[in-house]
Order: sequence, then structure tokens, then C-alpha cells
Amino acid sequence: MEYTVKKLAKIAGVSTRTLRYYDQIGLLTPCRVSSSGYRIYGQAEVDKLQQVLFYRELGITLEEIKRIINDPDYNVFSALEEYREELRVRQERLTVLINTVEKTIEAQKGRIIMSDQEKFEGLKKELIKENERKYGKEIREKYGEKTIEESSGKFMNLSQEEYKRMQELADMINKMLEQAVREGADPAGETGKEIIELHKEWLGFTWTEYSPEAHAGLMQMYVDDERFTAYYDKNIAGCAAFLRKAGHAWLGV
Repeated sequence: MEYTVKKLAKIAGVSTRTLRYYDQIGLLTPCRVSSSGYRIYGQAEVDKLQQVLFYRELGITLEEIKRIINDPDYNVFSALEEYREELRVRQERLTVLINTVEKTIEAQKGRIIMSDQEKFEGLKKELIKENERKYGKEIREKYGEKTIEESSGKFMNLSQEEYKRMQELADMINKMLEQAVREGADPAGETGKEIIELHKEWLGFTWTEYSPEAHAGLMQMYVDDERFTAYYDKNIAGCAAFLRKAGHAWLGV
């Protein structure tokens, strides 16, 4: 079956302008153009559009989607399985959040008593699950099963104030790193020292034991593992490297 831009836009739930733009950037090209000048899309283009919209739903940029689906090794079946897994993870996360919201509503109505720790328990569990899914294998190999379990336990027992402070520190560290890189600051300077001190405080909310060597090893992982690097460099490239250099300068290892 074939579709014009208007018909495909209607069944896909997107605008005709979107399809024309996808064609313009080479993301979704029609299979042919009719004698009247209309873009015509076949089954292959319909399937490709579905995949594009799947990736868009995950928040992936058009440039990255284009790179993914145009890769010679791209496998549609594998991509769909990965998308399904991501949806299941999101479903689990939403279930936890919904349960927490429902308990909060009941507490607000005076039907149950909800401790401050319970108010954040669901959110903290999801953070642990997310970190485990992304980095579990690597950090367990590096620090050991016992250390990671103790760290998760300490995190789950954070008070409301501690949890808030930990979040504030993470945001502060990222902003300071971005500003330092933007301004070309010296990692061995006072800015680098302050960032390392804040990072050490941040680690203290989950680490049961601290050592400069372990701290430096973690920051080395930030530049060795592209996933960690992507987290710190999401807005400005070079933040993970700056953090590692500052650690080398101020931790003495």
C-alpha cells in the first residue's frame, strides 16, 4: 500500500510539515515522486517512520536517529527488542511513582501515616534500579558486590534533608564543571579544588568508606567509560576530563 504525505501524516499522527522536514534532512525519503509531484511512501517508509517515532519518544535527537537507522549494521528486530525493554523499564518506574503518589494522597486525606522516608523511597529505588541497569556490571566488577549493596543500603536510608542535599550537590557540581570548562579554568586551581571537595561530599551520601585512591579511580572511570563521560559532558564537552584532572591535582594520587 502506498500513501501520500497527507495520508501518511494522518495515520502516523504527525504533521505533513514533519514528513517534509524528514525528507529534507534525509531521514525519511519517499520511495518515489508521482507525475503530479506528490511524495509517495511505500511499506518500507511506513515501517521506517514507525522506528523514527519510537526513537523520538525516547528523546533521541533526529541527528542521532538518522545515524542509528542508516548504520549498515542496523537490525530492526534488535532495535524493537531494545525499545520494548526500555518501555518496560519506564513502565516499572511509572508504577513505583504512581504507588508513591497514591500513598501520598491517602496520607494527605489523613487515611494513613506516611513517614518522610517513605515519601522518597520510591524515587530512591528507581535511581538505584536505573544506575544498576546502566552501570551495574562495571561498578560491581570494580568495587565488589558487598560494597555496592552497602552503598545502596546507605542511599535508601538517607533522610529527606540528606537526599535533597545530595541532589543539590549533583546539580551544583555539574554547573560548576560546565562553567569551569567554558571559562578555561585550571583544574589545579581553586575552582578545581572546590569541585573536588563538593564531589567528595556527594560521594559521602552513598560510600560507606572513603579513600582518595577510590575517588581518583572513580573519576578515571568517568573518562574511560563513554556512558559516564556522556553524563558529565551532556551540555559541554570536557567536563569529565576536567573533573579527573582536578582529582589528580587535589587528591594526591
